[in-house]
Amino acid sequence: MQYGRHRILETIPALLVWTTFAMAILLSFVAPIWAIGFIIVFDLYWMYRVLYFIVFVVHAWVRFRRAERTDWMARLHAQASGWRERYWHLVFLPTYKEPVNIIDATLRQIAKSTYPCDRIMIVLAGEERDREKFEANAELMKKKYGNVFGHFFVTVHPTGLPDEIPGKGSNLNYSGRRIQAELDRLGIQYENVIASSLDVDTSVHPQYFAHLTHSYATVEHPMRASYQPVVVFNNNIWESPAPVRISAFGTTFWLLGELARPNRLWTFSSHSMPFKMLVDVGFWEKDMVSEDSRIFLQGVRRYAGDYRVEPLYLPVSMDAVAGESYWGSLKALYKQQRRWAWGVEHFPYIVEHIWRDHRIALRTRVRLLWNHIEGMFTWATAPILIFLMGWLPLKMAESSTIAIAHNAPFTLEWIMRIAAAGILVSGAVSFSLLPRRPQHVRPWTWLVLILQWALLPVTFILFGAFPAIDAQTRLALGKYLGFNVTEKSR
Repeated sequence: MQYGRHRILETIPALLVWTTFAMAILLSFVAPIWAIGFIIVFDLYWMYRVLYFIVFVVHAWVRFRRAERTDWMARLHAQASGWRERYWHLVFLPTYKEPVNIIDATLRQIAKSTYPCDRIMIVLAGEERDREKFEANAELMKKKYGNVFGHFFVTVHPTGLPDEIPGKGSNLNYSGRRIQAELDRLGIQYENVIASSLDVDTSVHPQYFAHLTHSYATVEHPMRASYQPVVVFNNNIWESPAPVRISAFGTTFWLLGELARPNRLWTFSSHSMPFKMLVDVGFWEKDMVSEDSRIFLQGVRRYAGDYRVEPLYLPVSMDAVAGESYWGSLKALYKQQRRWAWGVEHFPYIVEHIWRDHRIALRTRVRLLWNHIEGMFTWATAPILIFLMGWLPLKMAESSTIAIAHNAPFTLEWIMRIAAAGILVSGAVSFSLLPRRPQHVRPWTWLVLILQWALLPVTFILFGAFPAIDAQTRLALGKYLGFNVTEKSR
């Protein structure tokens, strides 16, 4: 899908957002009672969503803890005979300018897997733009791990191929096609290969591949599903600024809530999928920024709606965004959130290729379209309507004698108190997800971790709503984003 082909569709998400803001401000001055009613209804809806969200996060957290205690290799032996001779894991690690210690840490963690490493194939996928550094790093890694894994492939994505934008998606597309030829040469059947697309800083749980293999071997129609683990940003979480930590935990909590509702679940960041599906859809699209979620939609389109995401309740840990300074980290956080919010680029694709495809069940089409547009809309609007614009109509209606104007502050206060339960639950769950405190981190940092949740409203606005508004407005104006590589340092 090329940008600019569907300009009207590209403007719709931003029009919804800016029309909502304009109407909220206009009604606050010309019809404040109507605006108050809207704010109360919106806050009630958001309170319901928060309470609903808490239930699913807690449910997912319980399953997460249970999965960590499960011996997945024992279950694999007991429930999937012949797995060792049948299944291969193919791990794609696209990289661009990452330090060798980051790559080494990722491969070292994969090598600690309980799943046999001789049935794991590694694809270290670099860029021609970084050829000299990448080839030196790849040579070091191949010497160190070439005999650890079943196969160790190295690919270099050429610069300037047609119909591409530089980034992870085009790199994966190129490396995927190269590896398809290697599998054909080795005589390995696509149906027996489970591919994982991991960010190069991903630290997999030792039982991840065992759990993944068990799911692939036991669920119904395994080649009609992608497999999504719990993504946590723990590799450097203790050293990160408070807003970065809050955003990192917020992303994990959102994903936990989605894992507990698989009918809403899309693929995000590091995840796994059948290699046969990749071949069927023509691999990742080459002109996309949000390739991690687009590959799921490609599966939905290719199989006429018969494609889903299976939750995996084991963690894969990644780096929280980092910069050279405190303010550099905040700038990098904003860019990361804007890149994630650029997932709004899927809206034209859903309308053109899924909504209009009547082979796909109407229920599936409605669910995908609604979940996407509602999620993008509330991401951009909810923090601002709740924390900034919510009190404007109350100010304008101070002289009104209508009961709703006098009772609204009390009503909104109680709604927000109930919704604040989400902050308490989030804080409690966040402590259970923290890795052990490094020795170089001072003990009083625990106090900062508690107090940081007071920044939640500000973080939601500055690093939630603003990047989402930015992304949707850029799409509407035709100012398309390229792929922004998240800086990594340890």
